[in-house]
Amino acid sequence: TLATTTFYGALHHNVNLFEEPWKFYHGFPFSLTLLAILGTHEFGHYWMARYHGAPVTLPYFIPAPSLIGTFGAFIRIKDTVPNRGALFDIGVAGPIAGFVVAVPAIVVGISLSDVRPATDLSGIGLGSSLLFNGLVQVLLGVTPQAYDIILHPIAFAGWIGFLVTAFNLIPAGQLDGGHIVYSLCGRWHRLVTLLCVLALLPMGWYWPGWWLWAFVIFWFSGPHVAWRQGWHFAFVHPPLRDEVVPLSRTQKWVAAAALLIFVMTFSPIPFTIAFD
Repeated sequence: TLATTTFYGALHHNVNLFEEPWKFYHGFPFSLTLLAILGTHEFGHYWMARYHGAPVTLPYFIPAPSLIGTFGAFIRIKDTVPNRGALFDIGVAGPIAGFVVAVPAIVVGISLSDVRPATDLSGIGLGSSLLFNGLVQVLLGVTPQAYDIILHPIAFAGWIGFLVTAFNLIPAGQLDGGHIVYSLCGRWHRLVTLLCVLALLPMGWYWPGWWLWAFVIFWFSGPHVAWRQGWHFAFVHPPLRDEVVPLSRTQKWVAAAALLIFVMTFSPIPFTIAFD
């Protein structure tokens, strides 16, 4: 994954490593920043699982021929999670840990980015979240709507970090946000998941990726999974060993912080494509 993300990071510098392999170092600012964000996210899950005594694998990183050279990373918990408090801690630790690394990456990267008057540029445009817009205005004194921001690779990696954080905090299915919802109020998890899937479907008309994301949520928590696991309904969460003990007040405050992070990093249209 380091190799593939470095390759695509170099491409963002207009360097083709097939033709100029000695310039591989041009891809490191992007690849190392992105892997730091993804790795911190997954190790947040990992260490919190270890803290609660849940057997867990080390993170798996997935190389891919994609825009960023990876399909992300994941861990696998090999047994039933002990209780709601443990599920909450494991679920929320990843997005918050990755977010903590993504923010300074964006701050540094934006400071190194180029600002140009807005023109009809062709290519792939990146959507903005509330927090990203705010950081651009504070650090550069411009608005993304009035100017074209040519992101430095470090800023682009931080932007991907925000996107990954928001995706994972969607309160549905087996996503981190779904785990948080189940730990807070398990009986509402199925309804909230269904509502999220239904909300993503019309959003797909503006960015087709939401249709894929709705399918991912359905695939990992839909009727076929429920039937195979012996559950009674679709969109339900795997059972815990202890379903009774509620979350602490501190955990509920952390849940509110996670919701705020989701709102601040969510981009309704992450990518746009413009042609000449």
